[in-house]
Amino acid sequence: MTGPADSAELAARVRRRFAAGATPVTPAAIVSAVRAEPSAAVLGDTALLRLADRVHDDLVGAGPLAPLLVDPAVTDVLVNGTRVWVDRGEGLRQVAVPLGSLDDVRRLAQRLTAAAGRRLDDATPYADARLPDGTRLHAVLPPVATDGPYLSLRTFRQRPFTLEDLVRHGTVPRPVAPVLAAIVAARLAYLVTGTGSGKTTLLNTLLGLVPATERIVLVEDAAELRPVHPHVLGLQARTANVEGAGTVGLSDLVRQALRMRPDRLVVGECRGGEVVDLLAALNTGHDGGAGTLHANAPGDVPARLEALGLLGGLPRAALHAQVVAALQVLLQVRRAAEGRVLESISLLVPDGPERLVTVVPAWVRGRGLGLAARALGALLRERGVDVPPLLCAVWPGSAGPS
Repeated sequence: MTGPADSAELAARVRRRFAAGATPVTPAAIVSAVRAEPSAAVLGDTALLRLADRVHDDLVGAGPLAPLLVDPAVTDVLVNGTRVWVDRGEGLRQVAVPLGSLDDVRRLAQRLTAAAGRRLDDATPYADARLPDGTRLHAVLPPVATDGPYLSLRTFRQRPFTLEDLVRHGTVPRPVAPVLAAIVAARLAYLVTGTGSGKTTLLNTLLGLVPATERIVLVEDAAELRPVHPHVLGLQARTANVEGAGTVGLSDLVRQALRMRPDRLVVGECRGGEVVDLLAALNTGHDGGAGTLHANAPGDVPARLEALGLLGGLPRAALHAQVVAALQVLLQVRRAAEGRVLESISLLVPDGPERLVTVVPAWVRGRGLGLAARALGALLRERGVDVPPLLCAVWPGSAGPS
């Protein structure tokens, strides 16, 4: 029998062989290399293949983090030096993972970053990258990371959630689900807001409700959206190469997307001047668009949009006029003890003589319908969409379109 220590030494010898040679690192080559080891003769087929998978992960994959990244319950994996924390939807928990020394963690971070075509070294001690399987990686090396290296990995879910999945998981209350579906059907433009709370997951789900006859064009900094829809095109920003050239930003991509005949234009995350291009697009007949925005609360969104508008050269008054004409709905999500939840549905409406944007709730978790519930129902009726039963509590008469 070969014990854990013997297996570890066998795996180390195979890794060193590949590191010293020029043999391509393929699954077949790794299996052959393991079989060629004298001590592998006592291994059965299952144990041999398991060891080969381990060597493959150590050479080109996520190494000891690989089992966590393939766990469907895991959403985040965080590495602080040699300590590992995971989030399975119920908050962060520390787990025991044998990462080795700090030098081993550094090599792991550099290997993962290199696999995504990014650079991570003393000259460039931090990097954002997207791994081949869709996992989002952020890495920081010492001395910038004082107790590092630090790695933050956001896993990619291969099968997107359906709206029923979100209801079953408690993210969306069952009476509220038809309201979300009606917002999509009515082609209302909306922003999903929050901070580390599942914005992309909710947006991905809602895009899956878009009719199959419509064409969705996605613009993202890092490709994360994978809606279940037959006609989706994705554009991804590109960072500069090692010579500092070749940058393609979100603003450039939004302008390109407008030339691609989109029925729904979606910006994965508005974080800069591209918000001006998105608002301009939504004000030129491209209704039903969507995006995500970092905001701690719905009331913070107008100020956040103002700040981003200034980055794009749009004055405050013009920004508010554009927002009033382009966007209708805010969907706020937050991280709670029971997981990520939809916190509120609000409308963006003009207020006062200057017609500055204000946020008025239509529904709030734990409090029920808000002041804008009737206005939301009216918007749906105007666009020929049935008013959902939840909103009929403030809308007398038929739930159907007038």
